Amino acid sequence: MNTALPAVLVEAFAADPCSGNGAAVVLLDEPLGDGWLQAIARSLNQSETAFLLQQREKWCLRWFTPTCEVPLCGHATLAALFALGHWGHLQPGQRCHLLSRSGPLEVVHGPSACTGQIVLPSGSLKPAAPSCNLVALLRAHLGVKPEAYWNSDLGYRVALLPSGSPLALMRDLAEHLDPQDRGGLVLMLDFDATPRGLRPTVLDRPADYQIRFFAPGLGISEDAVTGSAHALVAPFWQERLGRDTVVGWQCSQRPGGMICELACSGMIRLSGTGHLLWNGTLYGRSDGSGAGSWSSLLDAA
Repeated sequence: MNTALPAVLVEAFAADPCSGNGAAVVLLDEPLGDGWLQAIARSLNQSETAFLLQQREKWCLRWFTPTCEVPLCGHATLAALFALGHWGHLQPGQRCHLLSRSGPLEVVHGPSACTGQIVLPSGSLKPAAPSCNLVALLRAHLGVKPEAYWNSDLGYRVALLPSGSPLALMRDLAEHLDPQDRGGLVLMLDFDATPRGLRPTVLDRPADYQIRFFAPGLGISEDAVTGSAHALVAPFWQERLGRDTVVGWQCSQRPGGMICELACSGMIRLSGTGHLLWNGTLYGRSDGSGAGSWSSLLDAA
């Protein structure tokens, strides 16, 4: 079966055009099969491709990296929000819930076409011991050792680095990570060593902390700006700074950031900006055999 579907590329959590994290968004008109979705994500070759499908007047959302489907993705959710606005399905100030494998996710279209909010699950950080390999890598790349290390229900590992560590200058270490860190490693530290006037800003607010994120086990050597990682670590920074709202920054080669607020128990509201880079039509061929995979999102809602 031939298909011709609307598709866009959105740079999410982007301070400026050609920054932030790119995500393709494809609007489906029927529940297409997993093999087709994975093939399209592999061809588009973004860190994530989001697929939207409206069923029983509800929006369903799934995310694929070039190699696998993932249960949660923040920047591609923000990109999906901007895509719905671009296609006229969501108006400025309007909110809706996107049904996903991580449950219903609330999204709110901002007052302009390039601002929005998404609410993601956070999870908890559980103290653990870093591998000797990771400690050696951090000493070799940054000259420091982690001050703390955690695992999480999301599967991500998190390492807290000393204030002033040159995280933005570090070379990619994804290929050298141990299996326990390959499913998602967050390296983070505060901005205490940087005067507030010299820190990067998000929606005119100076950043409080910075991270980098590596996930070679998901087919992502390094992710540019990772909403799910910020949702995971934001409660740590909120508690440490004594505030319900903190500003996170990702100092990757395509930097960007977000405002992180406590939404409700276990949920974090992320506010950010984005830019529509291209808009077009995706052509392909599918057998249309995906009804089961998509209906499960409705059944779980």
